Amino acid sequence: MPVPEPRQCGQSCPCPGLRTRLPVLRWLPRYSLAWLQLDVIAGLTVGLTVVPQALAYAEVAGLPLQYGLYSSFMGCFVYCFLGTAKDVTLGPTAIMSLLVSSYAFHEPVYAVLLAFLSGCIQLTMGLLHLGFLLDFISCPVIKGFTSAASITISFNQIKNILGLQGIPRQFFLQVYETLRRIGETRAGDVILGLACLAALAGLRAMKGRLPRAAPAEPLAARVSYLIVWTSTTARNALVVLFAGLVAYSFQVMGSQPLTLTGSIPQGLPAFQPPRFSMATPNGTIPFRSMVEDIGVGLAVVPLMGLLETVAIAKAFASQNDYRIDPNQELLAMGFANILGSFVSSYPITGSFGRTAVNAQSGVCTPAGGLVTGALVLLSLAYLTSLFYYIPKAALAAVIISAVVPMFDAGIFRTLWRVKRLDLVALCVTFLLCFWEVQYGIVAGVLTSGIFLLYSIARPPIKVSEGDVLLVQPGSSLHFPAIECLRDAVCSRVLAAASPPRSIILDCRHISSIDYTVVVGLAELLQELRKQGLSLAFCSLQDPVLQVLLSAELEGFQYFPSWEEAERCGGAEPEGGRSPPFTSTSETSLLPAGLIQ
Repeated sequence: MPVPEPRQCGQSCPCPGLRTRLPVLRWLPRYSLAWLQLDVIAGLTVGLTVVPQALAYAEVAGLPLQYGLYSSFMGCFVYCFLGTAKDVTLGPTAIMSLLVSSYAFHEPVYAVLLAFLSGCIQLTMGLLHLGFLLDFISCPVIKGFTSAASITISFNQIKNILGLQGIPRQFFLQVYETLRRIGETRAGDVILGLACLAALAGLRAMKGRLPRAAPAEPLAARVSYLIVWTSTTARNALVVLFAGLVAYSFQVMGSQPLTLTGSIPQGLPAFQPPRFSMATPNGTIPFRSMVEDIGVGLAVVPLMGLLETVAIAKAFASQNDYRIDPNQELLAMGFANILGSFVSSYPITGSFGRTAVNAQSGVCTPAGGLVTGALVLLSLAYLTSLFYYIPKAALAAVIISAVVPMFDAGIFRTLWRVKRLDLVALCVTFLLCFWEVQYGIVAGVLTSGIFLLYSIARPPIKVSEGDVLLVQPGSSLHFPAIECLRDAVCSRVLAAASPPRSIILDCRHISSIDYTVVVGLAELLQELRKQGLSLAFCSLQDPVLQVLLSAELEGFQYFPSWEEAERCGGAEPEGGRSPPFTSTSETSLLPAGLIQ
């Protein structure tokens, strides 16, 4: 059921500006008990998923496990009031945890500060309506990053499946050390880890094939469906609980073949500002040095967080027939990260897996997040002592099960078939992410940007030769492209055995031009005039025509169509303009040295 659309503003309705900034005011006045029931069920289901995942993702981030739980509740509360998608749930994710591992250096102080600074950047982007910047991160770059992240995160957990300690986090060193120390594998961890992976895969497959129970079926059938559906949906919690019971049984018997999570501090985190300096044995690291250490992470982390959230929100909004406000999503993310940093959260974003669970559970409004957040708080307050017995191999299985579907092998084949040039950006991102995540993302964005700039600088230009040289640019002209256009015209004119009597520039595909292009066209008019040739414009769109008329180009003439321009041979300009090559005024667009 979609979030209700806002009512038409009237005397009994809150201020439209307030309703825009507080989306909760759109659906709260119409909230019902039926919605409450579904929101509670969805919130509990997501909560059973987020608790084991939070512990596992903290391991990926290289932080103490309690920080995964610290990062899992504030986003739920904030998004309830500020979010525009009923399905989205915020919290730690595999991708964001990997980025935090790269930029926070496994230091909680750095991770919390990164959340605060990322939130400030996201909030500023939302206030300035800068969400369009996300459009410059192309799909091949995203696919390359997520596919590489799937492999690196999965392999990072192999050490926990094998029970190995002291494995470095850099991917290539990790591979080398894991293979070198394969003989130190602990059999108990391997058996439990593989069993957990098999159980998770089986439960996932079972959920995909589970037929939905119709309301007309007997009560026993509907109850059975509900039990199976809950078990498959909360499979992470069930597998971790089972593994914990196995570990506890071994502990009672006096032997422990498994590597356990260990003690996790009990209680809620203190509500306090993030620390803007860090004490070390060698002195205090000031705020400026911490920011310099984080470096490019201040751009990568907030942008990737926003990209992940907005992409998920758009996908589920389209699926469930409601609309989101991308700039409001930026504000929600910004506030969630800023306030989260006050409870020791590391950067959070939208989770695709948990959002899917939320939607499949029938959530009606963002209020389901309140239940999820409350369940995480209860776990922190009362259940952390039980987390001691969770085997690391079980958490590793949860992570691997979550990130393996992120690897998209088909995208390589698809891009090879559709557009092979995009495969370059994909491969650059994919390969460099194994070295360092930031290098892969930045290199991929730069590669895509170079291809984009090249297409702008070298637009397709069709030239038809004859008595009249017809030049047809295939897209708008911007300043890098004017030299390409001039070369296309001049090279044909000078190389022709019999020069054309005139040149016609067909502008039907040109929707905009800039000042540099106007200057270049003025130079081209002068250059052709010296060769005794005319240049006529045809099929000009209104914005382009207005720019050229305002520029008062010397010898400028235009026609409604190229047929009319060819028929007239450029002899008579339209609309009473000056005759061909007759100067009406000295152009002011050319630099003084170019005016002959």
